[in-house]
Amino acid sequence: MTTPAGSEQHRPGRVMSAEMAEQPEVLRRLLEQGAPQIHRVADLIAARAPRFVLLTARGTSDNAALYAKYLVEVMLGKPAGLTSMSTTTAYGARPDLTDTLVITVSQSGGSPDLVASTRAAREAGAITLAVTNNPGSPLAKTAEFHIDVMAGPERALPATKTYTAELLALYLFVERLQGGNCVAAKALPELAQQILARGDEVAQLAARYRFAERLILTSRGYGYPTAKEAALKLMETSYIPALAFSGADLLHGPLAMVDNVSPIIAVVSEGRGGQALQPVLDRLRQRGADLVVIGDRDQVETACAGFVLPTSGVPEELQPILQILPLQMLAYEVTMARGQDPDAPRALAKVTETR
Repeated sequence: MTTPAGSEQHRPGRVMSAEMAEQPEVLRRLLEQGAPQIHRVADLIAARAPRFVLLTARGTSDNAALYAKYLVEVMLGKPAGLTSMSTTTAYGARPDLTDTLVITVSQSGGSPDLVASTRAAREAGAITLAVTNNPGSPLAKTAEFHIDVMAGPERALPATKTYTAELLALYLFVERLQGGNCVAAKALPELAQQILARGDEVAQLAARYRFAERLILTSRGYGYPTAKEAALKLMETSYIPALAFSGADLLHGPLAMVDNVSPIIAVVSEGRGGQALQPVLDRLRQRGADLVVIGDRDQVETACAGFVLPTSGVPEELQPILQILPLQMLAYEVTMARGQDPDAPRALAKVTETR
């Protein structure tokens, strides 16, 4: 049977699938071409010796900002927080931000509230850094410093390659503030390619969730932003209500809604975050939860199902860049299995205007 001309162009999921596949090359480009510029920015900011770090973002970029919060607090030993933009844009608050580094993360760099918040932070004495995929954006022009994540144009509404590019850019920036030279990240493009080549495994996992009415995702430490981003991807593509909890928070109440038919996805890092999650995994097994693990082989083999990550020898702080890849593919496969188009989520826009 001959494929009609132009049918491939309109195939559901074509754009998201193509952009997921670009991620190894995006990571490689950022390491080879972007790292020198990121290091220059980091050196200039390090000379200013900020005492505190605040991170500002929305949506997918907010999960990247949460990842950066872990990096700053663990690797640099500096206090870091996520801002509430409405305090500035709606309530007109003007806190004293002297000696504070304010990092605004945005794929498009075009959201008016992010621009306004960054402008207010700069006027309040902050060192301002924009991390975007658009060096010509209003946000990039408003901030004192800018880092380009170099992901290339992203047309799919569910962000994939810009998210992993943001994670790597933020890692390279923070690692440079610590005096590093990005050697540990060199293996990421090849490892990402290996994961993306295992689409058949993910499609099998997706069959578990074709008729799911809700999903719960959990992790701890560096894996927690991955759980949140995966929940967001599942909700915005397949419309399955997906809740993400820190493992510690899951034990403080929400565990009560877990039973033997509750689908749970746990992101288990190799390192201290995975060790901290172990009591949560034990409790979930005791309750007979349908537990799927994204992590190392030992954890996957003791779960109902899972996806083994090639993270042996990868520092824990870099593992989120790999952890999210099978979960992006899972969101794609679940959406396709439910007869929906991940390229066209309902009621979503690429640039969201809020205040």
